[in-house]
Parts: sequence; structure tokens; C-alpha cells
Amino acid sequence: MRVVGPTQWVLYPALVAIALTVLLATPVELFGLKLPEPVLPLILAFAWPLIRPSMVAPAMLFGLGLFLDMFWGGTLGLWPLCLLSVYGVVLASRNLLAGQETQILFVWYALCVLAAFIVAYLVVTLDAGRAPSLLALLGQVVPTLLLFPAADWMIQRFDDGDVRFR
Repeated sequence: MRVVGPTQWVLYPALVAIALTVLLATPVELFGLKLPEPVLPLILAFAWPLIRPSMVAPAMLFGLGLFLDMFWGGTLGLWPLCLLSVYGVVLASRNLLAGQETQILFVWYALCVLAAFIVAYLVVTLDAGRAPSLLALLGQVVPTLLLFPAADWMIQRFDDGDVRFR
């Protein structure tokens, strides 16, 4: 019997997301281009409710969102709102999404990421009193969308990983 606990599917991926966020924020330029800054916890907000609903995952997403707000110097509460919104939508749609093909999951992932960034854009616009750059927004949306294989890998790896939940 293979037992997969919250350490494997919640704690380790959260720590990896934090480490990669810090790494990608380093001021390195390659061929005149800066490193992308995707919102890595959005991968987790999408995958965790499909893997196994729990009370640990939303608490960790809230913490990851606060980390992003403080690390990037943004509006406090912005990313917890966006991450928990994605988690809630996917959790509510869990019965519909469970067992779907990768293409369907990608469409849902893309819609969730776009919705999260629309909410973030509106909150930042209201908070700052002016609209942020759309190019900067696309600079985060596109890399975040391109990281769907990581979410799919997590879902395939950990879904039904614990035979106690079958």
C-alpha cells in the first residue's frame, strides 16, 4: 500500500514554488531578456483540489499568496484572493473534472489562470488608481499558462496515490 501524505503533495510542492519564485526573480538577463516571473502557486491552486480536497491546501495557498504579495511588494491580500478563488472554482468543479483528458484540464487551467489574472488586474487598477501595463501582465500570464504540464504531472502523480481514498 502506497501512502501519500500532505508532506508529499502539499508541503514539498509549496517549497519548490517558493524556491523557484525567488530564483526566477533574480536580476539575470539572457540575450537582453529577463527571466519570466510566472505565478507558480496557481499550478498548485489548480492541482490540489483535483488531487484530494483538504483543509491543509487552502491554508498553504493563503500563505503562498501572502508570500507573493510581500515578495513582489504588491497589495496585501491580492494573491491569496486569486489563489483561493481558483482553488474554490476547481473544488466546486471537481466531480466534473475528475478523470478528464489532459486537453480538457488544460482548458480549465487556462480559464482559471485568466480569471485569476483578470481579478488581479482589476484589484491592482483599483488600488493604484491607474491600469498596470498589459505587456507586463502578458509577461506573467503566458509563462504561467506554459507551466500546465507541471500541474498535469502533479495530478497524474498524486491522484489516487493513497489507496485509502479510492
